Amino acid sequence: MTTTHTTQLILASASPRRRELLQQIELQFHVHVVEIDETPRLNEKPGDYVLRMAESKASAAYKNLREEHKKFGRLVVLSADTSVICDELILGKPFDKEAARKQLRMLSGRVHQVLTSVAVLAADEDQLTPFVQTLVSQSSVEFAQLTSEGIEKYLQTDEPYDKAGSYAVQGMAAQFIKHISGSYSGIMGLPLFETAQLLAAANIQTL
Repeated sequence: MTTTHTTQLILASASPRRRELLQQIELQFHVHVVEIDETPRLNEKPGDYVLRMAESKASAAYKNLREEHKKFGRLVVLSADTSVICDELILGKPFDKEAARKQLRMLSGRVHQVLTSVAVLAADEDQLTPFVQTLVSQSSVEFAQLTSEGIEKYLQTDEPYDKAGSYAVQGMAAQFIKHISGSYSGIMGLPLFETAQLLAAANIQTL
């Protein structure tokens, strides 16, 4: 048992991969999806951007649930944001096939970075200002040189279109990847080592 009856853990994300990763470490949680403006600010650095996104998602979920959490006594909200960075550009989810094609061509034969931020917000029933902790996991991914045929075959699948950078490390795109340095789960969307540390600080233990 990882939570008590007086604590509710909320995942503020629609990502099925983040749900799977939390289930992997046997956490009990509920999902509360929030919609926020994910447009990067002018000259915003990638690390600042992913942190702002995770914090904003956690805060939005808490705002929606703060009245409900009184019956639990304590509310803990977990959120995350993942961005693929190449040439200092933030590669988000592609909005169409041409955008996905452009991103994959950019990543072909190169090393890029994957930044995943995690935010954990905790609030007791009588706590007016919730306590928030954040961190960023950075990993490097090296792609092989992709052929035009390989890119087009990949674009015919459903995989690229809801993923930052237009690929899924745990899916068919694994055959594109020559080397990874960092957190595999972080590249998937939720770095489990760092997430467990933040949750432990909020008195939610995984082991």
